[in-house]
Amino acid sequence: MDEKSTPLFAFGHGLSYTRFEYSGLKVSPSAIGVGDTAVVEVTVTNKGAVAGVEVAQLYVRDVVSSVTTPEIGLKGFGRVELRPGESKVVRFVVGPSQLALWNREMKRVVEPGEFKIMVGGGRMRSD
Repeated sequence: MDEKSTPLFAFGHGLSYTRFEYSGLKVSPSAIGVGDTAVVEVTVTNKGAVAGVEVAQLYVRDVVSSVTTPEIGLKGFGRVELRPGESKVVRFVVGPSQLALWNREMKRVVEPGEFKIMVGGGRMRSD
């Protein structure tokens, strides 16, 4: 009852003793229809001196919606093991289940609008 409501550790915390860099974020296509999907790809590189495991996290922000939605929502993740200096592409599929919300009538719908796609590690921030 007296505990904080925030997580004790970030998602994926403690998996590695190295640093990772994210680059080359691509969303294809950049616009989709209500029932369609897009592929999100990002390159993750181990910039440290030892092998490590990173959990790449996909977040989505609904920029304009008819109801209040979370500032960002975790919509997918992918675990990648990398040797020092190694890079791998992590791929996510974004579709109706990642973009849907509960509207005022309590129906799960995908509304047309703008969505911000973000990919990063456990140290991601919304600003």
